Amino acid sequence: MTIASNPANTSADNPASVTGSWAASSRAACLLIVLAIAIGLAIPAFVGAVDGRPAHALALPALLLLGMLLLYSRVLLLTAILLLRAAGDVFFDSTRVALGSVQIGVGGLINAFVIVIAILLVLEQPRLLPKKVALLWLPFLLAGLAGVLLAPAPGDAVRLYLAQVSYCAVFVSAFYIVRTLDDFKRCVRIVLLSSLLPLLYGVVDIAVQGGVHGPNGARLQSTFAHPNIYAFYLTLVVALGFYVLKSATYRLSAWQRVGLSAYLLLLLVMLALTQTRSAWIACFGLFFVYGLLFERRYLLYLLLIAVLALLIPEVRERVLELGSGNQVRQYAKLNSFAWRLYIWESGLAWMRPSHYLFGYGVDAFAYYSPTFFPLAGKTHFGAHNVYIQWLFELGAIGLLAYLWLFARLLGMLKSLLGVDRLAGFIVIALVLQYLAVSVSDNMAAYLAFNWYFWFVAGAACALLAQRGAAPEGSR
Repeated sequence: MTIASNPANTSADNPASVTGSWAASSRAACLLIVLAIAIGLAIPAFVGAVDGRPAHALALPALLLLGMLLLYSRVLLLTAILLLRAAGDVFFDSTRVALGSVQIGVGGLINAFVIVIAILLVLEQPRLLPKKVALLWLPFLLAGLAGVLLAPAPGDAVRLYLAQVSYCAVFVSAFYIVRTLDDFKRCVRIVLLSSLLPLLYGVVDIAVQGGVHGPNGARLQSTFAHPNIYAFYLTLVVALGFYVLKSATYRLSAWQRVGLSAYLLLLLVMLALTQTRSAWIACFGLFFVYGLLFERRYLLYLLLIAVLALLIPEVRERVLELGSGNQVRQYAKLNSFAWRLYIWESGLAWMRPSHYLFGYGVDAFAYYSPTFFPLAGKTHFGAHNVYIQWLFELGAIGLLAYLWLFARLLGMLKSLLGVDRLAGFIVIALVLQYLAVSVSDNMAAYLAFNWYFWFVAGAACALLAQRGAAPEGSR
């Protein structure tokens, strides 16, 4: 996965290239020095915050390990993070320590390192990042930065904004990993391998507890903070696994095909146990369109799976639940869809025309929800709709910037259909799935899932960029 250096950029015969390389290295060194100073200043406060708790004590060794890997290999560190991040939420919360009014733990440190990795990679080899890709995220991130300045709760706003920056960082970093089709395939395998630990954890947890039990009832969430996040992550992994199974570029033996097929079926069982209906619909839609475009027999398989799924009481109950609780009445219990409609209507009705353009600031929807949502009580509910969230928080400008980001992304990915029709279909389907489930969930806050999603999207765009830059005879 190492990136071959470009002779044109490192040749001693090219003074301009040498000067540019030296300047990039100097900037990277300065950034690392600042990071080291920040770590040194934080150590005294950290020691006081640990207070003899072993889980908290893991933060400093983890920080030092991440720092050493950052110096050794940026790409290796990012690969390790992606392999393990899916299993991280289960213990990251236990490592948080209070530094003043801010809580920080291993998860926050990893987020910071992901951003630093992207910055260092760009500083060292800026030519590997196409200008149109660099501009892809710029309008949305600028709108978000303005939203931070308007935010009613600056700490929460900065945290959410840095999460969006980390999504951009993962997307950009993929351009420094993917140079060939084999690199793209390796990225797909990284995401697939990341699902092993959550799967094992979920199976063991079910066996130990004698079923699915958790803070959200009988809904499987495995190592993730919420069943919905695990469900959307599974739709991504299943789609990529299906690509590996069906793509002619992967030369799988008969036993490998059987093993991968069994693994994907097990992941689908896990997806059913999350009881996340929007993820079920997204996954069903992927295979339905695949059946229409590639293999019609999959339409029959889908029909059979749907019938068998409805025989499962939990699945049938989740589907039938949408038929009741659709009216807002005193003491009436709303179903999840009607509840979402109610909070959307309440939030939009509360907005004032003076805020239509720039919104109320990042994370303002959750901050103000106890004010405008009659069912909130003291709970700060998120919008459960990314489009309404950004309209409320960043205004029309922020929402348009967000939609422009995805429009440009889909415009770039269309070209992948001419390179690898199945890969193009899968990645475009994943983007459309993301846009669809964003109608009913707080997708912007689902950090672990977003990293994998944007890593795959970045890898696909990087493959296209490399093919576009390669001489005709070298393709």
